[in-house]
Amino acid sequence: MKAIVVTDRAAGTAGMMLEERPEPEAGGNDVLVEVHASGFTPGELSWPGTWTDRLGRDRTPSIPGHEVAGVVSALGYGTRGLSVGQRVFGLAEWTRDGTLAEYVAVEARNLAPLPGDVDFTVGASLPISGLTAWQGLFVHGRFEVGQSVLVHGAAGGVGSMVTQLAREAGAYVIGTGRAADRQTALDFGAKEFVDLDNEALEDIGGVDLVFDVIGGDIGKRSAGLVRAGGMLVTIADPPEVQPKEGLAVDFVVEADRTQLGEVVQRVRDGRLRTNIARVADLDEAIAAFNPTGRVKGKTIIHVRP
Repeated sequence: MKAIVVTDRAAGTAGMMLEERPEPEAGGNDVLVEVHASGFTPGELSWPGTWTDRLGRDRTPSIPGHEVAGVVSALGYGTRGLSVGQRVFGLAEWTRDGTLAEYVAVEARNLAPLPGDVDFTVGASLPISGLTAWQGLFVHGRFEVGQSVLVHGAAGGVGSMVTQLAREAGAYVIGTGRAADRQTALDFGAKEFVDLDNEALEDIGGVDLVFDVIGGDIGKRSAGLVRAGGMLVTIADPPEVQPKEGLAVDFVVEADRTQLGEVVQRVRDGRLRTNIARVADLDEAIAAFNPTGRVKGKTIIHVRP
């Protein structure tokens, strides 16, 4: 099969190649997915799991990409809940070969059925952004109706999902980003917008929940905005500053079939829009992984027509 592979951590994207690789086999509780569309996270070449397995052993050459939408082509021993020929989408494990390939073996519990009226491209754009937003708001953030939510990067892949889910759940959403992101954030449901380059973040006053995808100085300053009993949730870095009368938590997104179902149903109902910035073919994936300019939203790789 054709696949994007990496072998040299120091080389970064310069070490990525499109190669022929053996087709994977579905192990116990796995399914083999015929990949139609794949999503990736630009920073994943810095993740330990891209280069080593669960025991820390080198596993290169490895295949990056962790979001997938496709069709089940084979079942591993003991696999339940899915069937051959079924359309699925979900999240591949961090320490196994990923989805920038024509086939990928994924543990069945990490996948959910993809309804026939949802395009594979849309399906591949949902797992990381959708699950991160869902878990950050409702699992780690303990969101309650009527709260105010500050969403950093509100026009981006994750931030736009957070903005929409929070708005639908009854939040007053304040988005942040660059000046050019203002209208996009407002279109996704933010009631206010802060231009982080030209406006004072502190002018917004206190909020009940901060969802941080930026970290650094913005993360530190955001801690001071959390009201008593509130939360700062981040996927950027472990919090360096704790809210005085609130809590801070960082987390890594996890696959969850039920949550994937909640997200895709909202897409079908028109309550949730994906934020796809670019679609490229597999032979363009290396260039897409290393864009020359800023990409606002997800990049999806078409593996099959």
